[in-house]
Formats: sequence, C-alpha cells, structure tokens
Amino acid sequence: MEWLGSRVLRTLWTPTVNIVRSRYHADKTRLVRRYGYNEKLWCGGLLPRSEGKPLPLPEYRPANMWTERKGLFGQNDYIDILGPGNIHPVKTLYTVPSWIRGVSGQEYHILLRKKKMWAKSGTPTQRPTKWKEMQKRISYLYRKLNRKTKTGPSPD
Repeated sequence: MEWLGSRVLRTLWTPTVNIVRSRYHADKTRLVRRYGYNEKLWCGGLLPRSEGKPLPLPEYRPANMWTERKGLFGQNDYIDILGPGNIHPVKTLYTVPSWIRGVSGQEYHILLRKKKMWAKSGTPTQRPTKWKEMQKRISYLYRKLNRKTKTGPSPD
C-alpha cells in the first residue's frame, strides 16, 4: 500500500471467481420431484416370463360368411342397371337416416334439412340438448359461410 496524504491508495486486486457451468444440460443437478412416490406401473420395457411356456391362445373359430348381413351385402348395388328401372338407388338406402338420403351438399345444408325434419317430429321438446347443439352448429356454419362468401357490387 502506498500513502498519499490522508488517503490510502490500494492496489487493484480482484478475487478470482470460478463460475461453474455445466457443459451439457443433462449434467445439471435436477430438482427431485415427488420424492418417495413409488410408480405402480411397469415402465421398463417387456416383462420377463417366469415360466418357459407361452400364454395360451384362444381357439380359432372362423367367422360365418353366410350370415344375413354378410350374405346380402351389396345386393342393391346394381339395381338401377339390372332391375326394372322403377326404383331409384337412393330408395335402397334403408339404414341411412332420412335427412341424409340422397343429399349432395355441405354440412350446413344437411343440418338445415335435419332441422326441418326434426321440427316436425317434435324433437325440440323430446331431446332439447341435441336440438340446442344442432342449432349452435348451424349458427356457427352460417357465420363461417357468410365470412367466406364474397359479397359486394356485381361486376355488371
């Protein structure tokens, strides 16, 4: 140290600081969460077999290919070509709901048709939740279609 009058001039000395950095993320010490929790599910891969014999397989039973459902599958596919011509192929869709039969359109148009048919049958009072969900979907699709549809003055 040097004396300069009433002040003491100290030499500049800084301590060496060792910053400990991890080279890889995996080397960092991690906080142990859920200490003491024992996992009850096995997550270590395949289970070892204690006995040498494999598990028993169920007895093979072939499916009956001539059940009514499988035997009559596709019976009406060519009714318009091979039949007398007085029945439309849409009329042969027996298992399809009535509002979907023969419709070619977007979801919005199908839902409008369904709404019209359900209103006649009294569904709004019998199944109010389904009716409300359908109304919500129709209003959403209506807004979406109006946003995507170009409107404005005609080019004429």
